[in-house]
Amino acid sequence: MTVNTYSYDSAVARYFEAWNATEPEALRKAVAAAWTADGSYTDPLADVRGHEQIAAVIAAAHEQFPGFAFRLLGAVDGHHDTARFGWELVNEADGSAPVAGFDVITLDGEGRIRQVLGFLDRVPAGA
Repeated sequence: MTVNTYSYDSAVARYFEAWNATEPEALRKAVAAAWTADGSYTDPLADVRGHEQIAAVIAAAHEQFPGFAFRLLGAVDGHHDTARFGWELVNEADGSAPVAGFDVITLDGEGRIRQVLGFLDRVPAGA
């Protein structure tokens, strides 16, 4: 399967829209727009499947880091049905970014996320 660069960028934009949604209804809609119904999210702190569990992981991140937003770090790179990109969790008040990582996503034929494999590159002590 071949997915073009536009699809990678569009999928990643929807991914960040979900990660930056703070209201429950907006979060639910953003997760449904970004992931397939049986999509998964795995990183060192979570291994979940389905919209409800993915939304719960995102909500927990916002509880732990209120006033922060996820931002793309660099360009999105991809081939076939897979893309990779870096990100930072940025404090909107002072611009600091105590958390950063790298994610690899797999897309379905419609450009929705089937799987996320996340890696944490920078995490504050005690987080």
